[in-house]
Amino acid sequence: MPCLCGRPARLEACCLPFLDGERTPATAEELMRSRYVAYVRGAMDYLEQTQHPSTRSRFDRSSATEWSRRSRWLGLEVLETVAGGPRDDEGVVSFVARFIDSATQQVQEHRERSRFLRHEGRWTYVDGGAPPARRQKARVGRNDPCPCGSKRKYKRCCGSK
Repeated sequence: MPCLCGRPARLEACCLPFLDGERTPATAEELMRSRYVAYVRGAMDYLEQTQHPSTRSRFDRSSATEWSRRSRWLGLEVLETVAGGPRDDEGVVSFVARFIDSATQQVQEHRERSRFLRHEGRWTYVDGGAPPARRQKARVGRNDPCPCGSKRKYKRCCGSK
């Protein structure tokens, strides 16, 4: 069975050694993946310990515990990694975590662009925010062909409605 973080390696060979304190993540992405597994398993001590000291006081253990318990975690997708390698001191990882909230029984997505810093030789989570919004489709100009396929200009077809 693959690791809960989405990698093909078994949990025992992937993220569990991080949560158990047997190894430390070599990259910001490894830390982010292991923190996701910590939420899935309810490992609040690990989440707090891997928080950067400058932001550790903002870690709300009760809220994190509640979110972890009320969610059925469906998976993690890493969208982008900037720096954060074994020789870097800072990095950014953008990801989406999918889960079902037990209160609403709805599939939810948590999208985040997380910042990581190396502190005393170990990767730590600093903070995260929503990734920048990306426009999915280009806008249709007035003189562009209508996307409906009529071969007329947009302004003379669907744009005139």
